[in-house]
Amino acid sequence: MAKSLKDYAKEWLDTLVVAISVAMAFRAYFYEPFNIPTGSMQPTLYGNHFQPCENPGVWETTPLKWLNWLASGRDYKELVAPFDGEVYAEKRADDGRVVVYVASALKRSEEVKVPDDVLTHIEKSLSDGTETLKFLGETGSRAQVLMSVVCNPGSPMLGAYPYRVKKGQKIFAGYDTSGDFVFVNRWKWNFRKPARSDVMVFSTTGIDGLMQGTHYIKRVTALPNETIEITEGGDVVIDGKIMPPLKPMTGARGEATPKPNPGRSKNGFAMNSKVKLGDNEYFTCGDNSDNSLDSRYWGAVPEKKVTGNAACVFWPIINPRWGTIK
Repeated sequence: MAKSLKDYAKEWLDTLVVAISVAMAFRAYFYEPFNIPTGSMQPTLYGNHFQPCENPGVWETTPLKWLNWLASGRDYKELVAPFDGEVYAEKRADDGRVVVYVASALKRSEEVKVPDDVLTHIEKSLSDGTETLKFLGETGSRAQVLMSVVCNPGSPMLGAYPYRVKKGQKIFAGYDTSGDFVFVNRWKWNFRKPARSDVMVFSTTGIDGLMQGTHYIKRVTALPNETIEITEGGDVVIDGKIMPPLKPMTGARGEATPKPNPGRSKNGFAMNSKVKLGDNEYFTCGDNSDNSLDSRYWGAVPEKKVTGNAACVFWPIINPRWGTIK
């Protein structure tokens, strides 16, 4: 007897349910994908960032730009002033990026959504030495790129200090580059404990001083029951022994994070002070040590919060960091 359409539909549904179940089990127990959100692990791993490009080629035109994005994670974007006006930027709380647009007292251009480090390029290209682009909420963390968002469509721009631009003036042009996507090994640490220098992904839920409900990625610097000290010169001292120093920033992107200082931080860690870790605690730091919000600020990572070991970068494919994470 020939199968009915209903029978075929049931078979496909059963297959789909099994495939989804296998994929979910694989993610839950073996390898889970994770997108690097910031530049705190540069140069080992890159978060979403902006790369200037003033002279785009054929690969930045449709439809080839989509193939370029698929292979390299780079999406070409630019903003040219469509009329005389002022440049504004607005930080979005949902993903930490910004939208940039031009506005006048009567109209407002379309928004272009880009990584927030594009502000550095805007500041460099538009500053005439008399104005400062101000950024709401960033008090003193990146003094050269501050913005104030006070613009509503159709309303006067009172109280703002944006850059003024002429029609046709290029404000920025370049690549909105996706952060590295990595596979997190969830089973490896069932057979051994995390080791020093392993790259750890952990949940922030329940850790004071961190955004809740997300995950961070850092490098394991000190292990349970060790005593760690970081000197003002950057030396890492563990149980009285000087270890290799925290890696300095070598990447192009800098996060708006202050350096630790000799004064005591919110969670009790101070330069030249010693911190004794508990039985199941890990001290983790970003490789981009001058621009990383890590255990120096909010304390140790409890073992129960650990998700797994960042094993390899799998996307973008055209990526100097593709492959095993070291």
